[in-house]
Amino acid sequence: MKLRKVTAASAVVLALTVSATACGGDKKDDNGSGGGKKIAVGIKFDQPGIGQKTPQGYAGFDVDVATYVAGKLGYKPNQIEWKESKSADRETMLQRGDVDFIAASYSITPERQQKVDFAGPYLLAHQDVLLRADDNTIKSPADLNKKKLCSVVGSTSAQNVHDKLAPKAQLQQYPTYSACLTGLQSKAIDALTTDDSILAGYAAQSQFKGKFKLGGFKMTNENYGIGVKKGSDLKAKINKALEEMVSDGSWQKAVDKNFGPAGYKNEPAPKIGDIKS
Repeated sequence: MKLRKVTAASAVVLALTVSATACGGDKKDDNGSGGGKKIAVGIKFDQPGIGQKTPQGYAGFDVDVATYVAGKLGYKPNQIEWKESKSADRETMLQRGDVDFIAASYSITPERQQKVDFAGPYLLAHQDVLLRADDNTIKSPADLNKKKLCSVVGSTSAQNVHDKLAPKAQLQQYPTYSACLTGLQSKAIDALTTDDSILAGYAAQSQFKGKFKLGGFKMTNENYGIGVKKGSDLKAKINKALEEMVSDGSWQKAVDKNFGPAGYKNEPAPKIGDIKS
């Protein structure tokens, strides 16, 4: 009788052990050291040239950077679980542990650094304007006075230009950058403003080839970093991966592939920790 009780108890322990092992096998590796089945990475889903979900998969500069970094952490492309990281959700996603890291045109700012840590920067972008290729009337920010300037609802880019550089600019708010592009093409607006990398990504789309150009005004510095949870040891590992990406030429190849068709004159790869104000 006692033997049967011991055997039954052992069976229960064994079953619990097997169950726990099976559940643990599906968990992503929180240390980013590889070996886990998946690594969760946040990107934008709606920014051509930066991060975009397409019928063929995911594409863009941030996707290429994140894929390279994940590879250095020990993960193959099919082990990456891509998650949409909208601008307003990024800090919360990292704090909750929804993602291991975020590469989503994520500018490093003092306010954000209070909530999350950043590896990088891996790209120095600037606020700029996108113009029609045949428009030679806008050669400096001051030329935007009395021009119709577009940005998306919720963005401060157009307001910054209006407040600091062109007080007579006529601000136009559209729901999406794609809508701004359509307005620019039809001459309903004269210029679209946001980060030059984002503008280059849109202009590089095949349907817009040769129709738009960047102003090259460099109105602000936007230091793109890879966000990680506060205190995560991933920061040092990602920084090392980014340095290797630059040194082996993969970084420049990713820039040329994603932004080249728009004639984007990128800054040299920034040094880790060098944040331009």
